[in-house]
Amino acid sequence: MEIVLDKRAVRQIRLSAQDAIEEGDTETLREDILEAFTEEQVEEIERRLDNGDFYEFLTDMLEEWSGDDVDELFELVDAQLGDIGIDVKFEKKAAAAADDEEEEADEEFDDDFEDEDDEDEDEDEEEGEAEPDDEV
Repeated sequence: MEIVLDKRAVRQIRLSAQDAIEEGDTETLREDILEAFTEEQVEEIERRLDNGDFYEFLTDMLEEWSGDDVDELFELVDAQLGDIGIDVKFEKKAAAAADDEEEEADEEFDDDFEDEDDEDEDEDEEEGEAEPDDEV
């Protein structure tokens, strides 16, 4: 079985994991990971687990996590679910593409702003050219 976590879910887990690293509390992180999966996905995962409890599975996994690296957490989720036959895909490219689009939009805004400044300078130069003729 393959599960794809969308960029929103990946971003939420990343933010929650960062908070867990800073605060040392994994309760919210466990809830956020659980919420990243649909009910159908949770049911399928629980069918494959020996104890049938995804929440307990997450608790055990978070105890195994070092608690200081977000990427390690994603690797652990991938490995642990892979052990029970579930291939998890994280939309990293989509999240990175969204970040790139935001950066491009910011750059375009900056370029537009700079173009306006250039136009103002051009107008000032044109006005400056007229002044020397008047001084003669």
